[in-house]
Amino acid sequence: MKSVGIVMVAGFILLYFVNAAFKVDIWHQEILIHSAIRFFTGFIAIGIWFFLKHKIRFMNVLYVILAVAFADDIWDYFRNINSFKFEAELHSAYMLLWGALAGYVFARHLKNKRDKRWEL
Repeated sequence: MKSVGIVMVAGFILLYFVNAAFKVDIWHQEILIHSAIRFFTGFIAIGIWFFLKHKIRFMNVLYVILAVAFADDIWDYFRNINSFKFEAELHSAYMLLWGALAGYVFARHLKNKRDKRWEL
């Protein structure tokens, strides 16, 4: 669980600098929802992919991630929220990568814990 904590703390520190560089107010409702969707999409999709021992093809996981991200962008477009700026796309990519890394580390931790339980 230590590795999950390290990834989360490092991600929050880097998120602070990314938000400062792009002058993003993370506590604004729109950006908070947008960032949470990106983070949890990466977290769940990559975490499940790893936990299931790569039984799902990686390209299928990538298609799911892109579909959710694209649906979120379409939703923003119809609500007249301009999230197609370069800074917003970089912020979205960071949130996806951080979520994917956190999901991978968390799934690896769960898998190791499960395997150790079966060894006893």
